[in-house]
Formats: sequence, structure tokens, C-alpha cells
Amino acid sequence: MTKTHKISAERLTLDRIAEIIDGHEQLAISKEAMARIKKCRSYLDKKMKNQKEPIYGVTTGFGSLCNISISKEQLSQLQQNLVMSHACGVGDEVPQEIVKLMLLLKAQNLSYGFSGAQPETVQRLVDCYNNDILPIVYQQGSLGASGDLCPLANLSLPTILGIGEVYYKGKRTDVKKVYKAMGWKPIELKSKEGLALLNGTQFMSAYAVWNLLKARRLSLQADLILSMSLDAFDGRIEPFLEALHLVRPHRGQLETAANVRRFLKGSKLIARHKEHVQDPYSFRCAPQVHGAAKDTIAYVTSVVETEINSTTDNPVVLPDEDMVVSGGHFHGEPLAMVLDFLAIAVAELGSISERRTYQLIDGKRGLPSFLVAKPGLNSGFMIPQYAAASIVSQSKQLCTPASVDSIPSSQNQEDLVSMGANAATKCYKVVENTERVLAIELFNAAQALEFRRPLKSSATIEKLLKDYRKKVNFVDVDEVMFTHIHDSVRFLQEQTLPE
Repeated sequence: MTKTHKISAERLTLDRIAEIIDGHEQLAISKEAMARIKKCRSYLDKKMKNQKEPIYGVTTGFGSLCNISISKEQLSQLQQNLVMSHACGVGDEVPQEIVKLMLLLKAQNLSYGFSGAQPETVQRLVDCYNNDILPIVYQQGSLGASGDLCPLANLSLPTILGIGEVYYKGKRTDVKKVYKAMGWKPIELKSKEGLALLNGTQFMSAYAVWNLLKARRLSLQADLILSMSLDAFDGRIEPFLEALHLVRPHRGQLETAANVRRFLKGSKLIARHKEHVQDPYSFRCAPQVHGAAKDTIAYVTSVVETEINSTTDNPVVLPDEDMVVSGGHFHGEPLAMVLDFLAIAVAELGSISERRTYQLIDGKRGLPSFLVAKPGLNSGFMIPQYAAASIVSQSKQLCTPASVDSIPSSQNQEDLVSMGANAATKCYKVVENTERVLAIELFNAAQALEFRRPLKSSATIEKLLKDYRKKVNFVDVDEVMFTHIHDSVRFLQEQTLPE
């Protein structure tokens, strides 16, 4: 039986969003949320009848055109023109799973009752979500300042106005055909509605949610793969002891060390006598590096959860205060900064992973050079490390912060922008890159661990190896490697993680 998530004022968390996505839950607007939507729209309609002074975006043009008043007869056309003229997306398409998140977050945002949207408009977004009618949205075009104007216009154009293309039943199709099949008509926008749809941070927020959900998963997988690599490298457990970390008790550091101890509990390899006194930093300092990434992820989560539970358009309609206030809630600076920060944290998980991969192929501690029995005739695992190094280098370049940049727009009315959309899409690429680097480490660690037989690792690591070997075989002599790397990535994507 399909579950339903009711959009309401209840705090929406990353964990709840994960449940909605993983459980393929449908959306519905709660009675409470619908009452707020109607109250706000009714207030705005009454306000306009009695208002003599211009209201930005309601009875005026937009941006630097804010001083041009629009007649009542043209207000609907004004909003429709806004959506059409702002739909200027270019570049690669936004992944469909992120477009679906945009629909969820936009519907949530408009349901707080401070935007003046019609009930029909919010319901249409919900219906598109529930029926997997996903607009074509492009990655480039937003400055992350007056909201994600460009991508949100591309989101609204087909869903609300019935113009353009969508993915429906897995195929790209003209939205008019979908409207006909659904028995829908384009929604005639009322005053301010176009602005409510376009002013907002749902492009940045959707990417941020996806990036965080993936980053949390990668953080745990990094600890698990680190544990396999540590045993394969004949590493020491002392740098992971709780007593050591209690004297520098960063939360993420403590958590990483505890994970490694738990994952390696019962290992014969970790318990055996070590000839070496210390391990390289990529092993010994993993709690500090992985831990700092965890702490960053936690901080970024707190900011993103605040954002997705906020009204982020402009002007803000405040019925109880009898006010329509033009402010700057659409500005993406809070997201821009933390998305830059998140990219750095996730990139570091990749950087330290690549260094462990290198240690495993370097012919140390009884492991053969490049992890093959006959190096020279066989190159073995030489080039997967090259690939990881290349990916890590690209991630470092992508970590140049977007949030410190700004290019003025709209005749200098919008004179400092966040570039948060660029921070979001850069972070997305870094997250994908780190997943690939971790997959390459796993590929190497599994190979190296086999050279430690007959000694065995812990039950957790041996199960990981057994499951992995169902997808990727031991490499005895040179063979095509890229397919193994691709299979390793898919393994991480499909893996059921330890609690």
C-alpha cells in the first residue's frame, strides 16, 4: 500500500525526505496547509482592491522595472510573461530525481501561506510529483540571488502554463499531450503567482538535499572501506581507540573511530602483532579527516533544513500583520556558502581515499606491487590509481568557492548575487567524483585483502568482501578494468549499509 506524505507546517527533515523518496510516497496537501494557502490568497485579493500604493511584483514590473505600474487588467498576463521570459535554462539537464525534489520543495514552500499562490497552483505541483510528470530543467542560468529564477521558470512553464516538454512514463514528450491525457488545463495565474513560483531557492535546495543524502551515505561507506583497507594494509588499530579520541572529542572524529572499531571487531588481521610502529596519515589520521567531513555534513544539514522549512520568495505576504513586504528571502547566500563547504568536505573524503589506494599498490608490507602476482608482465592495479588521482584533482578544482563571486544583474538592481546555483551543481559533481574514488579504493582493498589469506578479517568486512565478489571478481592476470570500476560504483549505489 502506497503511503502519503501530507504537506504541512511540521518540520521537514532530511531523514523524512529520504523516507518519502525511498518509500515512493505520494504527496497531499494537509487541511491545515490548504487553509493557510486560501487565507493568504484571499487576503492578497482583498488587499489589491483597496491598495492605492504600488506593491512590488504584484502591481509592478520586476527587478529594475519595479517602478513601472501594471494595470489590473494586465496582472495575469504580467505573471505569465514573467514565467515565459525567465525560462532561459541552458546546459545539461538537471537529473530527474532532483527535478522531483524541486517539485516537492516548491509545493512545501508555497504551502506555508506567505506567498499568495492559488490552491490550484500548489495542487498542480503536487499532481506532477505524484504522477512523475517531470519538467525539463537545465543546470545553468541561475545566479542564486532573486531566487533560482531561471530553473524555476523552466520548472513552472510546463507544469503550470502547459508550455514545453516533460518526462512522462519515462519518455520526453510535449506537455500538451500529457495535459490531454490527464484532463488538465493551463492555470491562469493571479497577481504575484509567477513571482511566487520563480522567487525561491528550490533549485539550490533540491541539489543541497540530494548532495547531503549522498554525502551521509558516502561518509559511512568511507569508514567501511577504510576498515577493509586498514586490514588489507596490515594497519594498526591504536589510532582508532576511544581513549585516544576522548582527549580531542570532536563528534565526527569519535564517530569515525567507533565505526572502524565496530567494523573490525573480531578481525584476526587487526589483532596480530605488527612490525611497524606507525601507519601513514591516510590511515592513522582517517578519524580526523573523515570526522571533520562528518561534522561539516552535520552543520550543512542544519542550514539546509532551516532553508527548506522557510518561505523563500518575495514579496512576503503577511496576512496577520496586514503587510506585503519586499525583502531578500530569495537570496541564496546561506546555501551558497554551505554548499561550497560541503564540496570541500566530500572532496577530502576522496583525497584521503586515493592516498590509501596508492599505499595498497606500492608493494609494502608483504603486498605485491600493483596487487598482482607477476608484476611486469601484468600492470595490475597501476592505472585504477591513476584514474582516482585524476578524479581527485578535478574535485579539488571544483572546490574553488562559488559563493565569493558575484556579477551584478538587472541594471544593477541585483548588485550582489550568491552564485549558489553554481555551488550546488559543483558540489553535485564532487559528490559523484568521491563515490567513484571510493569505489576504486574498494576495488583495490578487496584485491589486497585476498593476499592476506588464510587470515581473515572481521565478520563485517568478510561479508562486505563476499557481497562485493558477487559483482567484481579477483584479478589474477591483466584484464579489462574499467568494467570492474563501473561495477564497483554500482555496488556502492546499491549496497545495503550497516546500521
